[in-house]
Amino acid sequence: MSKLNRREFVGTAVAATGACVVGGVAVDNLMRAKPVESAPAFIIDRSIKNPGDQVRLGRSAVKVSVVGIGTGSIGYGRHSNQTRLGQDNFTKLMRHSLDQGINFFDLADAYGSHTPFKLAMKGVPRDRYVIQTKSDSRNGQFVREDIDRFLRELETDYIDSLIIHHVTIADWPTRYREVMDVFSDAKKQGKIRACGITCHDFGALQSAAASDWVEINQVRWNPRESHMDGNVETMRSLFSKMRAKGQGMIGMKVVGQGDIVDGDRALSPADCFKFQVESGVVDAFVVGVESISQIDQLLSGTKLALNEVGYRVMAA
Repeated sequence: MSKLNRREFVGTAVAATGACVVGGVAVDNLMRAKPVESAPAFIIDRSIKNPGDQVRLGRSAVKVSVVGIGTGSIGYGRHSNQTRLGQDNFTKLMRHSLDQGINFFDLADAYGSHTPFKLAMKGVPRDRYVIQTKSDSRNGQFVREDIDRFLRELETDYIDSLIIHHVTIADWPTRYREVMDVFSDAKKQGKIRACGITCHDFGALQSAAASDWVEINQVRWNPRESHMDGNVETMRSLFSKMRAKGQGMIGMKVVGQGDIVDGDRALSPADCFKFQVESGVVDAFVVGVESISQIDQLLSGTKLALNEVGYRVMAA
């Protein structure tokens, strides 16, 4: 298997999309190695066969394609690998994704992807794509200003999913109550359709699981526990509770920032996509891609997984 660096995480390895055996151990077996009592009950939704098929994010009104396009690889300081490609290449990525049936795009103020995305979607009807973006502000007035600025930058009347970005404290429901109230007010005003959070701390995730405010959870989830907040089985149990509660679950760090598709024990990206689908604890997942070929490989790998294991929804 060819080695892949972090910026080439879905490169040539997906050429062998059907290979789901690593080091002689089937990925299926890796994922089945969990206590029976923690295994959530699933049914297969046979209507979901393609990565562009739309699914509902939990109890929210937001429907997205099974796979989404991330715009924040090495994203900080209002730049990312995607925005550094330049507007023409960024536009090609977004429009090719849309043409292939992907309607879900994951943005953030920290990535600087609002204006490039707006330009990429110029002339496309607003109801053809779903915007998720994120605010790093921890003050109510600043968040209020963020929301209005985001709407201007994106030239849209509403944001489908707005996320409190990169939360690392367990008491965030108390500490960030003012921010949450501003989000809720914006939803009542029709400026956003759903409120959510991304946590980078296990305690913060436990608080999110207990929260009735959270509609969308974007969580770090992959088979090698890379850049995650706990081991796979602990996270599987927690995420299944979140999904059962009706929180919309979105997987991120799908390839562990490239770490788990690199090195002697590397999984293929297709293995990682299959893990997301087969785990059943996420509604959808987002991957940051940097080329047309990576988009095509993401789609082919996910389609194979959907055909092999089926799209799983939690049994009532």
